Amino acid sequence: MPMRTDLAVEARELCTDAPGVVCQEEQRGDTHISRIRVENEQGERALQKPCGNYVTVEFSSLTGCSFFPDSRYDAVSQELLRLLPAEGMVLVAGLGNSSITPDALGPRTARQVLATRHITGELRRSAGMEGLRPAAVIAPGVLGQTGIEVLELLTALCGRLRPAAVVVVDAMASRRLSRLGCTVQISDAGISPGAGVGNDRPAINRKGLGVPVLSVGVPTVVEAATLARDLAGEDDAAERAVSPRGEQMIVTPKEIDLLIDRASRLLALSLNHALQPDFDPVELLSLC
Repeated sequence: MPMRTDLAVEARELCTDAPGVVCQEEQRGDTHISRIRVENEQGERALQKPCGNYVTVEFSSLTGCSFFPDSRYDAVSQELLRLLPAEGMVLVAGLGNSSITPDALGPRTARQVLATRHITGELRRSAGMEGLRPAAVIAPGVLGQTGIEVLELLTALCGRLRPAAVVVVDAMASRRLSRLGCTVQISDAGISPGAGVGNDRPAINRKGLGVPVLSVGVPTVVEAATLARDLAGEDDAAERAVSPRGEQMIVTPKEIDLLIDRASRLLALSLNHALQPDFDPVELLSLC
């Protein structure tokens, strides 16, 4: 069974030969940035990821120290700015189930992103916000709650709103515990919701929506079988031990509530700054 991970940087670590994949590394203070570009079908087969850019920002754990606007948020917002269209309305969608803590990253982030599409005319002028970029925000829930695929909802919204881009925020799966709560991945290749925990839903990407799609996420879980393989190598007994009766087990930190709280704040600050670079992101957060 292959190791399950949503992170392109981890897929690259597992791949000894990756033609069609270009990598670039940058150290910015305490923050490490990896930029991976999957250029062709060879790269897709090697990494099992669709063509596109994958940016991984790694930093000190969000649960290990107090979080304030700092180099971590600045690095994430700058990478978002690099991939977002320069102009036009942006639709932000927080994916996931708000009732399940490790999966609540998307809805919690969406709650803190400032929606501005409705602020127009005299209201915008009187508030001194003439430079606001229009943004719409939605937390569409999951299929089991609504009976509607997220792709169906976003397709309808894109047809009506015609955004310049869609940003989807979702929790991710890693292959290593050390990356939980201290890694952000940004990609312009779209996303397959639920893929990290084996519950694949229809892919959300430019081909399906007709507009650029950026995915943003933080790993919050590790599949137990993947963790066993990472620690014990090709030991089938270890895999079976962590998958009783063949049931899939998921590992998440005991401080997952704090992780989701701080990770959602980090992503919301970064998105608010990337969408509204002329305004103080902390002040924008207070308006949400």
